[in-house]
Amino acid sequence: MPKPVVALVGRPNVGKSTLFNRLAGERLAIVDDTPGTTRDRIFADSEWNGIPFTIVDTGGIDPSHGGKTPLSTGSADFITEIRNQAGVAIQEADVVLLLTDGQTGPTPADHEVAEILRRNQKIINGEPFPPVLMVVNKCESLPEREAASQFYELGLGDPYPISAVHGTDTGELLDVLVKIFPKEIDNTEDDSVKIAIVGKPNAGKSSLLNRLVGHERSIVSAIAGTTRDAVDTLIKVNDLNVTLIDTAGIRRRGRIDPGVEKYSVLRAFKAIERADVALLMIDAVEGITSQDAHIAGYILDEWKSCVVLVNKWDALEKDNYTMDNFTKTVRRDLNFMDYVPILFISAKTGQRVDQVLPMALQVQEERLARLTTSKINDIIQKAIDYQPPPAHAGIQLKIYYGTQVRSDPPTFVLFVNNPKLLHFSYMRYLENCIRKEYGFLGTPIKLAAKGHNDKN
Repeated sequence: MPKPVVALVGRPNVGKSTLFNRLAGERLAIVDDTPGTTRDRIFADSEWNGIPFTIVDTGGIDPSHGGKTPLSTGSADFITEIRNQAGVAIQEADVVLLLTDGQTGPTPADHEVAEILRRNQKIINGEPFPPVLMVVNKCESLPEREAASQFYELGLGDPYPISAVHGTDTGELLDVLVKIFPKEIDNTEDDSVKIAIVGKPNAGKSSLLNRLVGHERSIVSAIAGTTRDAVDTLIKVNDLNVTLIDTAGIRRRGRIDPGVEKYSVLRAFKAIERADVALLMIDAVEGITSQDAHIAGYILDEWKSCVVLVNKWDALEKDNYTMDNFTKTVRRDLNFMDYVPILFISAKTGQRVDQVLPMALQVQEERLARLTTSKINDIIQKAIDYQPPPAHAGIQLKIYYGTQVRSDPPTFVLFVNNPKLLHFSYMRYLENCIRKEYGFLGTPIKLAAKGHNDKN
């Protein structure tokens, strides 16, 4: 069962990002510090009482015009933005935390969000879903905690006063949170290869699904975000069971308002977590956007395999260099996934669509590959002979041997004299050497170092 998703919702400046960092257990910067990776982070894994879950921060709404207009809780733009992010949360989250400011009291914007959440809840087994917890932040003092009772007027049950900055009463909030997570666990054995079709709205995901399946399995529309829910389609490819997971952005009747697409990755994230291989669709007309990089980053975070599909290739005016230049652009903007194959397709005309599933299944096959210990050590020895490990403070790194401890994804452990001497750059060098000998096409590789006498 995928980890429950908890969405933090609320107007600006109520402390969503502060609580996000508190629940994540660390201060997560906007820019990831992983070398070669630049992307916003709005997801994080957390755990309480042994129960893992995923939190998503829907912060970052800027209701002002270009950041120059003073913030106003009565602003029409503001109401539009919070309505959009509340709509995303209620569609995709398993639990919603509505954050408010205990120092200002309930505002019209708080009432607006509460009404949206309440109106869009479904009744499942006699209970509203997803459940919403009213969190009153910035309650550092006893009078502020006592004043939190005024938030009963929002009609979402008991308010939970906390201080995200100081961590006051966040433990009590988490106790309540984990108790209301969905309890249903699907024990049905599913041995199919799960392939998720992900990408920003209107990239052509549903059109591709229909091409792959051969009929109109999903509604196809030029309106971004037509598909409301993830759609699973089971097909057979050369007697192999394959589950195609179609995802989309936010379902809207008109255009996607500013800021909404950032939160639409919530659906893609949940699909990625379930998948073995993700097909990342990029709009050839628009080129690679920050949204594409966000989703690619989440594929890597979940250690999933990937194939990049550059869709709408038929819509471009091309010359002999167009494909090469676009490939270079993809490699540059997604440099943290330089091992993924790229296909240039048109879901509309069917151009190269017949190569998509064979490529995805090849990637899945390499994801499950296992190398013998002797083969791994041959690769390591050749790598060391060509470029010896660096020394630090006069101490030379020694790699005694390596072994593959698992597949899905391929995971290798190197036994060394001191793991701290194995720098990231040399680790990346060894990864490239492994890929040179055995491609692991489209699949991330995990490398870990252990001390030679480390029994753990």
